[in-house]
Amino acid sequence: MVKISTLAAFLATCASPTLAFIQNAPPTFSSSSSFSTRSGMTSLSQSTRTADDTVTSTTTASSTSATNAATPATTTPSTTANTMKSPKREKVIREPALWEYNFGLQDPQLPLPHGIQERISTPEKYFITEEQIQTLERDGVVHIKGVFDEEWVDYLRKATMYQVNEPHFWAFAGTASKLYDYIQRNIWQTNKAFANFYYHSAMGHVLAQCGRTDEIRVSTDLLMVNPNKGFKWHQDNQNGPITWEEGLRFWITMDETPADYGAPVYLKGSHFNTVVGEQAVFVDIEQEGLEAYKDQVAEFRTMPGDMLIWHPRTIHKVDGPEDGVWTTYRRVLGGTVAKAGTTYHDKTGSGGVLSDLGRHGLVEGDKLQSPFFPIVYPQFDKSEADDRDAGRVGRSPRDIVSKIGGLAGKASGDKFLSFFKVLGSR
Repeated sequence: MVKISTLAAFLATCASPTLAFIQNAPPTFSSSSSFSTRSGMTSLSQSTRTADDTVTSTTTASSTSATNAATPATTTPSTTANTMKSPKREKVIREPALWEYNFGLQDPQLPLPHGIQERISTPEKYFITEEQIQTLERDGVVHIKGVFDEEWVDYLRKATMYQVNEPHFWAFAGTASKLYDYIQRNIWQTNKAFANFYYHSAMGHVLAQCGRTDEIRVSTDLLMVNPNKGFKWHQDNQNGPITWEEGLRFWITMDETPADYGAPVYLKGSHFNTVVGEQAVFVDIEQEGLEAYKDQVAEFRTMPGDMLIWHPRTIHKVDGPEDGVWTTYRRVLGGTVAKAGTTYHDKTGSGGVLSDLGRHGLVEGDKLQSPFFPIVYPQFDKSEADDRDAGRVGRSPRDIVSKIGGLAGKASGDKFLSFFKVLGSR
């Protein structure tokens, strides 16, 4: 792992496949070269499992208050106005300086929970109910509480904060765009801690049950910290080289959702709609054909260790804070997995190609079997893990140029206009 120079970082943005192409203003950088620490972060103080796969969590947060030691005998109007001002809200994460970005593989060297031996122990299991599976099939989304205990939550938080403090080159465009305080696609390819999480946690087992399948592969993933702008009603089209029916979307949450914003909201049953096209991102829920779904709203205040799982077509939104400032953390590991029998679909020329920029050699119709899309259930493949560790799995500059080159033209412009419409807090 090496630090990149200012010039190299600038040139890197030209090849960044995440969000550089959607920036509608030049990126700006803070002059600070340091990050804030985890001050104010909520923590799990206790968790209790129940028979219906839920967890009851008690969270604690520190708070401070200021008092005046003495009150002046007389107070001018201007003084009164100053004392009545609310304290300025400040972000818990500062934008990294240009020279702080890193290339290559990163390893936080975190021990795995529960005595798990890295690349030796089999994946853990977590059983869900038939009712939960049917909820997903009927509503297009299911909230499964308490899948990951305090040890796993702590592991994911540490892996995330390592990444925030050692930002990777592939996060530059998304972070500079200010959509999130930190966002990086295919985090498992560069950060070993997240790869180990997929290989050894119960994530694959839960998703296999939800999809009624005997195999789960990671199609694409995304580490997301604090969505500043929020995302209006939309559907997901960055699912990797697979179809809607071949995949499942997932969220794994590390923090308590604030009461006033940040909770994902879904339109139940909207995965059955036939009017929103595959390339659309923004969804006008008032459009003809969505009448049956627009009032079927389900909001989920997720807690640390919870999973949200949904069909890739399910329409949803997330509201950010009105001022775009997160004073706490909202850390999520999310993405799309592929079920057994999935084949490779080349999405060159569409927006969906941005989640498939590796030189894996697969062509249209091939079985989706590659270290670039690692199997995590029923068990990880050691040879695939070895390829990842050796740096043979990642984004290819040649593929970036050839695949993104197909996005030029009016049709693609219309697709990305749909993306712009998604941005916004409400």
